[in-house]
This record gives sequence, C-alpha cells and structure tokens, in this order.
Amino acid sequence: MQKAFQKLLVLFAVMALFVLAACGNSKENTKEESTNDSKTYSVEHSMGTTEIKDTPKRVVVLTNEGTEAILALGMKPVGAVQSWTGDPWYDHIKDQMDGVEVVGIEHEINIEKIASLKPDLIIGNKLRQEKDYAKLSKIAPTVFSETLRGDWKENFKLYAKAVNQETKGEEVLKAYDDKLQAVKEKLGDKTNQEVSFVRFMTDKSRIYYTDSFSGVVFDALGFKRVPAQEELFKNNAKLGNLAIEVGKEVIPKMDGDVIFYFTYIPTGDDSALATETEWTQDPLWKNLSAVQKGNAYKVDDVIWNTAGGILAANIMLDQVEEIFVK
Repeated sequence: MQKAFQKLLVLFAVMALFVLAACGNSKENTKEESTNDSKTYSVEHSMGTTEIKDTPKRVVVLTNEGTEAILALGMKPVGAVQSWTGDPWYDHIKDQMDGVEVVGIEHEINIEKIASLKPDLIIGNKLRQEKDYAKLSKIAPTVFSETLRGDWKENFKLYAKAVNQETKGEEVLKAYDDKLQAVKEKLGDKTNQEVSFVRFMTDKSRIYYTDSFSGVVFDALGFKRVPAQEELFKNNAKLGNLAIEVGKEVIPKMDGDVIFYFTYIPTGDDSALATETEWTQDPLWKNLSAVQKGNAYKVDDVIWNTAGGILAANIMLDQVEEIFVK
C-alpha cells in the first residue's frame, strides 16, 4: 500500500513539472508575441532619420497635401493644419474631417495645441516648418517631406512609410495611375494640344508651368506646353518651373490651344475676383485664340492647384475627362 502511495506521489510530481513547463512556454510565447507587436522602424526624410514604434494611431499633419494622403490611406488625423480655403476644411474633404482639431496653418503652426493632442507621429514639411522641427521632435517622432511642388507622389510615399502603411500606399498610387492611364486613353489625340495655366490672386497674376500641381498631371497625360512660355521660365530664379508672376503685357504668351484659369480665394477674402475680372476683360485677353474659340475654362483653384494632394488629383482627372471627352 505504501509503495503504491509513493508511486502516486511520483506521478503527481512528474505531472506538476509538465504543467510548470507548459506555463513557462506559454509565458515565453506571449513575451515573444508582445515583442513582435512592438516593432520599431526607421524612416529617412528631409531632416534625417526618425525611429517610429508600432503603427501610429494619433497622427498630426502639418500640410494640406499630407492631410489628403492620410485620408487616402484610410486614416483620420487627430490634428491638421487648416485648409487654405474653407471653414476650416476644403469642401472635398470636410465630410472626412469631423472631429479633427485645427493646429494652425502651414506656415504658422500651434506647437502647444499639437502637444496637447498627444500625437504618436507628426508629419510636416521642411519648406514650411523647418524652424519648428526640434520642438516638434520633442513632442513625438516627426517626419518631414522636402518641399511642396507638383510631384506630390514622392511625399505620399514618404507619408505612407511613416504611418507604416507602405503596402496600402502602393495600392492607392496604383489605383490613381490606372485611372490616369484610363483617362489618357479616352483623350486620345486630344493630348496633342498645347495647354496653358493661369492663376489670378489679389493684385497679381501668374502663369503656372511644369512643376505645378496641374502641370505634373497634364504632363503625365501627355499634353504639350506653349513654346512661348519656355522662354519665360528659363531664368525664373524665384519659383523655377513652378510659376512666374507676370504683368498684362505678357497676356499674349498665355495663349494656347486650351487655357485653364483659376482664382485663389482664401476664406473671408474674395478680392482676387477683382483681379480675375480686370484681366479677363482686358482686350489682350479677349484677343487670345483660345478665348475666342471658347477654349478658356475657369476651373476650381482648390482642386487644380491649392490642395495639392492625391484626393484632389483624382477629382481633377474626373474634371479633365468631363471637359475633353464628355
């Protein structure tokens, strides 16, 4: 009887060891899974390299095109700079921005407001906020794109990497590229035309060129540019191939097979409409071939220039198709 009892004790002891070992393995596996979920990744950007832990969930965005990128990736920022027009957001994004806090405007951000939102990632731009980078970096990991010109795709790829959504970013860009190619096919030989882009602002006017938002889209579609404008941009030190400010004597060089013009109207200030009226009523403008043939189109400044992001680019393609095809 005693021997049987001793055997039973040994059996219980062995079983206890197995149970302890299993618990140990379970804890170890849990630890490994936890470690795998807490990945840190590096993002190289205009200000250096930033280490980001996990996938950011509380993102603050300091550019208008950056806001569009985050929305296109299926995320909503906790804070963003106010749109250049709108109260406070552009019409084409306002339905997606409910609850998002305003953190200033691109060139005048509110550091205290940003800090109060407790972000785990800040996305900005060297051209706009270089002087604030050190302060922002103390609040949260901060990633800056280099500049704000027409080629928004490079910035978009950077932002997608920063929020740990590179695969989703590739899908979004592919969908855009597929749409662009589809529109290009529908346009056919209409892309053989020379296009010109004019912007009216308060007391000044500009011709926009190949590095502008609309310019990059139209180049990708295969449109030609007005030869007379090439000379204007050869020695344009101020804005390069983005845009050049001109006087009325340059109106003849605005001509093309098609002219698109847009007017910048910030919230609460429609004074640029007077500039638009003054220029489009000028005899030099009325004498332009595109105007006389009915090929001068007034388009939305937000979509064709100011917003500068992927959502606006998609809407712009729809409008291009509407003008040339439908």
